[in-house]
Amino acid sequence: MSLKSKLHILKRKYRGKKMAPAFNAIHTFLFLPDETTHNGTHIKAADDLKRTMNTVIMAMIPCLIFGMFNAGYQHHLALGEIQAVTGGFFSSEFWTLDNLFVGLWKILPLVIVSYGVGLGIEFLFAVIKKHEVEEGYLVTGMLVPLIVPVDIPLWMLAVAVAFGVVIGKEVFGGTGMNILNPALTIRAFLFFAYPTWMSGDKVWVHGADPRVQDLAEGATPDAISGETVLGTLAQGKEVAYDAMDMFLGFIPGSIGETSALLILLGGLFLIFSKIGSWRIMLSSALGAIIMGLIFNQVVAVGIITESSKFYGLMSTPFWEHLLIGGFAFGTVFMATDPVTASQTTKGKWVYGFLVGFISILIRVFNPAYPEGVMLAILLMNVFAPTIDHYVVQGNVKRRLKRVKVKTA
Repeated sequence: MSLKSKLHILKRKYRGKKMAPAFNAIHTFLFLPDETTHNGTHIKAADDLKRTMNTVIMAMIPCLIFGMFNAGYQHHLALGEIQAVTGGFFSSEFWTLDNLFVGLWKILPLVIVSYGVGLGIEFLFAVIKKHEVEEGYLVTGMLVPLIVPVDIPLWMLAVAVAFGVVIGKEVFGGTGMNILNPALTIRAFLFFAYPTWMSGDKVWVHGADPRVQDLAEGATPDAISGETVLGTLAQGKEVAYDAMDMFLGFIPGSIGETSALLILLGGLFLIFSKIGSWRIMLSSALGAIIMGLIFNQVVAVGIITESSKFYGLMSTPFWEHLLIGGFAFGTVFMATDPVTASQTTKGKWVYGFLVGFISILIRVFNPAYPEGVMLAILLMNVFAPTIDHYVVQGNVKRRLKRVKVKTA
């Protein structure tokens, strides 16, 4: 008897029982559900919500794998054990087992905690409320490890995930009913509850703090640094990385947010599979570019001088803002969330543009942490229904005008 047949027998056995939602979630994750609709005409398609979520996860897997290698690379580089890569994306100095093992050791526990705590709460709510397990956390569970520092304590992540799933989603009714992106809700909780672990200069590179790990022989505390590009620019310092390093991802930062190249490929994959909105991605980039150009012009005419604390990020070339920080990752994988983003065509253009525009605005003027995409997306999540409302009302008014003209 095949595994599928055995699972169908078990499914009939558990039908109507308390643990049925938990079993059905595992069953439909492995195989297509055998239920069919009987009333009315429905859209027929080969995919379902689980397959859609799995497609998004597939788009993030390259970022996860690269993040593992980069975590090890930044660790060994900070301790002075290796030299900076010189051979481009396929440099043998980067893709080494030593780098991978450090990344696996630090990142795999984050993934396990994220899925373990999040799915555990999802299963618990499904059993208590007697409904099927919702698939939304499949993507959130992968997003969370990719948007946090590599050295964040596991207990902090577990507390944040529990808060994000319960307060950010379940209290609103579960997947499809939440008004804020769950992954960003989790990151926002970490940012406000444990700010030093989300905005310090030692948290982005494992072992960068000499208090955490013994220094390599001959190394000095001054040689250890885990500062991000945004942190360096915010302090008006000269960045040690060139544009190609930023584009490829050989820089410190959140685990999955450093490689703009892989994020771009993931975005193209989502667009090709018709899951991600190219309108939101493109308009977000345009909004960021325009805000960056405005700041560059302000510096060019002398309104802001080098003595200003805002000079570093304001003088950063507008296109460079697209490569640093979490802007690219947030735009591709979180601003396009179909639940919390605008639904109308015009609304997506407005929503995306404001995400990009506000991201760079907050990035420059935020005194606590030089990043803005998280707060910008959460802010626009709140206003997305309002944007769609006015777009729909505008369409209604235009149609009423056409009716009046025809009947006049």
